[in-house]
Order: sequence, then structure tokens, then C-alpha cells
Amino acid sequence: MPTYVYEVICEDGTGGEVFECVQRISDPPLEKHPETGEPVRRIIQAPFIGGTWSEGAMHKRTNDNKRLGELGFTKYVKAGDGVYEKTAGKGPNVITKDKPIGPGDLSHLD
Repeated sequence: MPTYVYEVICEDGTGGEVFECVQRISDPPLEKHPETGEPVRRIIQAPFIGGTWSEGAMHKRTNDNKRLGELGFTKYVKAGDGVYEKTAGKGPNVITKDKPIGPGDLSHLD
């Protein structure tokens, strides 16, 4: 069953105490605090996705330049004003604002 987050609605309409409640998806949202009876509203929260898709795990994977290249990505790092150097993948070694790349420059990479 999912865990929902609620907040108490203060008399002036602002949010108060925040608490969690485990409910079935089919259950209607709470309208009153289960202990105090104060009015409450459900707060929309971002879903928690653990495992290999967590933020920490993804950060480690995307910082590994060799792995990015193996996955088919190209990574450029800013090396100066309008200058970017390739650190992973296929493509030109350097991209500059003075000589931008065009579609024809990448056709040999397919």
C-alpha cells in the first residue's frame, strides 16, 4: 500500500504539521487528522525510486566517461570560453563557438 503525505490546514489557510499515512489507492483522501480531528490536505510528493535508479547510483554511472561511451553517449566538458573538449564517446575532439559542428560533421559516426 502506498504512503501518502498530508499536512494540517491552519485557521489562516497555511500549512501546518506534516504527517504520513499508509492507505489503499482506492481509499478516499483523509479530510481530518486521524488523532486530532484537524482539517488536512494531501500533499503531492515525487515518487521514491530506489535501487539502481536512485540519484546516487545514476550520478556514479553518468560520471564514468568510459561507461557513457559504451552506452553510446558523447560527453563534452567546457574547457574555456566557447570551447568544449570531448571526454567520452564519438564525435569531434573539440567544439568551439568559432567553428560550430554541422549535421555533415557527424554523418561518419553512424
